[in-house]
Amino acid sequence: MRLGLFMMPVHPPARSFTETLAEDEEKALYADQLGFDEMWLGEHFSATTEPIPSPLMFMASLLPRTKNLKFGTGVICLPNHDPAIVAAEVAQFDHMSRGRFMFGIGPGGLLSDFELFDNADRSVRGRKAMEAIATIQKIWAQDPPYDLSGEFRSVQLKEAIIPHLGIGSMPKPFQKPGPPITMSVSSRNSATARVAGQRGWGILSGNNMPANAVATHWQTYGKACAEAGKPARGENWRVTRNVMVAESEAEAHDRVFSASGSNHYFYTYMREVLSRVGILQVMKPDPDMPDEAATVDVITEACVIYGSPKTFLDKLIAFREEVGPFGTLLMTGLDWSGPNREWERNSMRLLAQEVFPKFCQHTTAQAAE
Repeated sequence: MRLGLFMMPVHPPARSFTETLAEDEEKALYADQLGFDEMWLGEHFSATTEPIPSPLMFMASLLPRTKNLKFGTGVICLPNHDPAIVAAEVAQFDHMSRGRFMFGIGPGGLLSDFELFDNADRSVRGRKAMEAIATIQKIWAQDPPYDLSGEFRSVQLKEAIIPHLGIGSMPKPFQKPGPPITMSVSSRNSATARVAGQRGWGILSGNNMPANAVATHWQTYGKACAEAGKPARGENWRVTRNVMVAESEAEAHDRVFSASGSNHYFYTYMREVLSRVGILQVMKPDPDMPDEAATVDVITEACVIYGSPKTFLDKLIAFREEVGPFGTLLMTGLDWSGPNREWERNSMRLLAQEVFPKFCQHTTAQAAE
């Protein structure tokens, strides 16, 4: 079992970009200090709430100051990029990190980014993403010349090549044949989980879904892996959860449901965003329940794991038994406005030092049975 940190991130829109960047940096460094294994970071170009357009740039600044963390993009939205640029930049980061990199990819999920990059058509976004990753892998697998044709972007470098000077050669990653690929999964019975399973990639389940929805990811992924003749391995499955560990059950409950709490802000924000695009059912404990019944508190109760260390451990064990054998738990990094900095730092510490070692013991014993 591994423990990681996932940051979209989500901040109140009026906060200073300078301050939130520094805050997210502090969270990552604190996670490393506590012994977290991974840190994943989202990519968004057009939202002050989710304000990091270059996760690779952000993570590169952390490389010399961290010891434990591996870094993952959660995700690079491939339809928004030229695949040749992504191939080169990812290869560079993989060398800079000496292989401490996990390549999270996807078609994107922010409506304003879709408009910004003229990617409003969902089916086109999906085709762009799959073409892009195929092109990237071909670039990494060969030497020049490059003559890669595509529906959306063709890569050609055939004439301006001087082999003995290295001119015309694109960089290859530190990890061979490339960093491990993971796709984000954010809906019930996700077709993305099927695609990832067919190709032997990992999946990362989002934090906006109740347990009964997350369980469909492993079912879909496992079936696709079997059809492709590949083993479905829990170590290739990461599950993101909003969590709150506190000294007592009452403190944890109050911090999760407090009007000034970041969990309350997070699900208020996500509920409105998903309602506006007509997919609120993603967050509902029962997908058939009416929208008005899916209040912020109802969604929060279904999506957040919280409690004292003992209660949290029991809930985490029950959650894994319900959804399937994920190999990495990713804690969502939330905004630290007001009292939330103290609450989340305490929650991270209790999770890493008191809960997770016991959780690992439990999963190890369970695997041995």
